[in-house]
Amino acid sequence: MDTPTYLAYDYPLLSMFWTMLWIFLWILWFILLFRIIADIFRDDSMNGWGKGGWLAFVILLPFLGVLVYVIARGKSMGGREIAHAREKQQAFDAYVRETAAGDSRPSRAEELGRLAELRAKGDISEEEFLRAKNLVLNDDRPSPPAGTTPTARQ
Repeated sequence: MDTPTYLAYDYPLLSMFWTMLWIFLWILWFILLFRIIADIFRDDSMNGWGKGGWLAFVILLPFLGVLVYVIARGKSMGGREIAHAREKQQAFDAYVRETAAGDSRPSRAEELGRLAELRAKGDISEEEFLRAKNLVLNDDRPSPPAGTTPTARQ
């Protein structure tokens, strides 16, 4: 029993503070590294060689690469993050509006089916059918995805 036994009270409080601080800084650095890598790929103003150069710099010399990237492109990095968040929010808002409003107009296939029925009954002539068919097919509204109806999407 000549080997000393270290217990929890043998580790000084100040050493524990410094250890926790270094662990926190290490985790913070990894988070910053991953955000920088994501920003490199997200930046549309940079060409492929620029992205490859920054990525190689950040991976091969991580501490220096992260420091230089934050100094050189830190301000625009925040702007790109805000623009990306706004785009995501606008896409979500548009999706919610589209889904909540539904499509009150019948689909093109339904309109063409009704026109075919009217023509089969003799209520409209062949010329009127063709004119109405062209109006339906040249309509500017987007058609619903295949296999869905306006009521099925709600």
